[in-house]
Amino acid sequence: MTIAVDFDGTIVTHKYPEIGEEIPFATETLKTLIREGHKIILWSVREGKMLDEAIEWCRRRGVEFYAVNKDYPEEDVSKNMYFSRKLKADYFIDDRNIGGLPDWGTIYRIINERKTFAEIMMERQGQTEKPYKPKKKHWWG
Repeated sequence: MTIAVDFDGTIVTHKYPEIGEEIPFATETLKTLIREGHKIILWSVREGKMLDEAIEWCRRRGVEFYAVNKDYPEEDVSKNMYFSRKLKADYFIDDRNIGGLPDWGTIYRIINERKTFAEIMMERQGQTEKPYKPKKKHWWG
């Protein structure tokens, strides 16, 4: 699975342009996902030196990204300069999600068990009825 992960507010607390404190279990969860074969893309508004600092901060903690702000390592993003940059990822982990950022244990369960956030919350509350899940639309109609 390909997973795009924001940095500020997701891996670390918001202190931009500085680097905040690690959010509990963020790097451990990312390292586990990488060991399990997931491709982790750092998806950040940081650029230049500030982006390099964020990458190095993660690297020192054992998190090596598959790509940074692009779909794959060899992608030439300069060819896309006139188009909107939308990564092709299965999941986006970002503190700006509606409802905010779940804890990293919940994030791992969503990915590993392929459950929705609603399903996990219902389990925690002891509910058994499945939440409404719209059918996935196909590109052909």
